Amino acid sequence: MTNYVYIATSLDGFIATSNGGLEWLEELPNPEQSDYGYAEFMKSIDAIMMGRNTFEKVLTFAQWVYNKPVFILSNSLTKLPDDILDKAEIIKGDIKKLISQLNQKGYKNLYIDGGQVIQSFLQEDLIDEIIITRVPIILGKGVSLFGEREKPLKFRHQKTQIYNNILVKSHYIRER
Repeated sequence: MTNYVYIATSLDGFIATSNGGLEWLEELPNPEQSDYGYAEFMKSIDAIMMGRNTFEKVLTFAQWVYNKPVFILSNSLTKLPDDILDKAEIIKGDIKKLISQLNQKGYKNLYIDGGQVIQSFLQEDLIDEIIITRVPIILGKGVSLFGEREKPLKFRHQKTQIYNNILVKSHYIRER
């Protein structure tokens, strides 16, 4: 199984403002109306695992944006909105066991999303590839992508792409 992180950060490494806001991403000029490779990435994954905070943010969007199964990793959520019951599932427990169970169900490529979930996966050394798009803004504070680490994890640079002379997307693979 391969676990991917695909995310945007500010130059100072934040994925959201302190209150979870993403307005700074919506302000990006996009003359080509590009998705910056997101659709291509989504073709390569089988399912998405996200945390409660990310899930609650996604629920504020005008429509459900995923066409893949979504697993919400949460110890506090007990129920999903009726309109997405067939699109998402709440899971909880040890993430290594959950990954093994999803693998046994045929999921081989997972998109891991949400600051706390990403940090938990990194803590357990369960992230295989990271694709980070850096946005040229310094937020100063907010939700950190990586947080504090007890020990370093080494990644190897795979490639970097520049979009609209603004965004820098870099792809890294975990060195084992």
